[in-house]
Amino acid sequence: MMKIKTPKNGRIKREIEKRVPKLVETGKKTLILHGTKTSSVLNSVLTEIYHLKKENAIKYSRRNVDIRPFESGGETSLEFFSLKTDCSLFVFGSHSKKRPNNLVIGRAFDHHIYDLVEIGVENYNSMNSFSYDKKLAPQIGSKPFFAFVGEGFESVEELKHLKEILLDLFHGEVVTNLNLAGLDRVYVCTATSSKKVLFTHCALRLKKSGTIVPRMELVEFGPSMDMVVRRHRLPDDSLRKEAMKIAPESTKKKVCRVIICFLQFKMTMLILALDFQEKNVTKDAIQGKIGKIYIPDQKVGSVALPHKAKGVKRERREAKMKDEANGPREKKHKHPSE
Repeated sequence: MMKIKTPKNGRIKREIEKRVPKLVETGKKTLILHGTKTSSVLNSVLTEIYHLKKENAIKYSRRNVDIRPFESGGETSLEFFSLKTDCSLFVFGSHSKKRPNNLVIGRAFDHHIYDLVEIGVENYNSMNSFSYDKKLAPQIGSKPFFAFVGEGFESVEELKHLKEILLDLFHGEVVTNLNLAGLDRVYVCTATSSKKVLFTHCALRLKKSGTIVPRMELVEFGPSMDMVVRRHRLPDDSLRKEAMKIAPESTKKKVCRVIICFLQFKMTMLILALDFQEKNVTKDAIQGKIGKIYIPDQKVGSVALPHKAKGVKRERREAKMKDEANGPREKKHKHPSE
């Protein structure tokens, strides 16, 4: 029988709880790996990708012989590192005579390879090769713009796939509100052909424009490179369907319940059908779903009754029988002075 290992201290328990699937996932982490052989250009590319994603990136400097993402059996070590570091994105660099300056970018689902894109790096320029004001350097945690220029990103299958992976790699954590001052950089991707993309990283300089919206200028500060798409592998339909599932608890639904109210003074029954949001609904193990409704004061005391209640008729009938038993009442005579 297989043994189930439980955490022995609080630190390990907290780390395991972070990896538990959530309704709203946090930002994806990126794993950066080296192949059997890498060039100086590729080492610089991997280092600068790590600096651009320093908060959500893990970089290993050791050489990995067994990793071959596109070959069967060659992704075992890659999936192991993904499980170990809890990373759903990876960048793998290798260099050979057949594929020089080769970069493989991929995504993982449930710590298994989801899809892959292999690109070749040409005409690379690092951040150190640009001269710019150091104040324009991107801040940690800032959100970038993305600009995809060219019809190929909408029509060519390889470029559409590359666009999805680049967005997933660099967009960071999903947020609902943005501060304009926090948007300080932009990634510009220009499709020059069906296989080649010019990748540029620019800083945004805000200047006065005479209106509320400032005027923006682009200042290139790297890295900059030409990406040549070599190979790509799309996910299977079954795996894509499994990865695109949305938990039912994450979608808000209106809950409709029929509430029956008895009003004793009218001896009638009213049926009220009310819709209320899921936030006002709580679940109980015994009573099931319990909903809170907020109804204003109905002012029941001032409502006109449609007919006389039976209780009033009974009181008058009893008073009449009592008068008949006691005999007729004497009439009051008016005083002459009145």
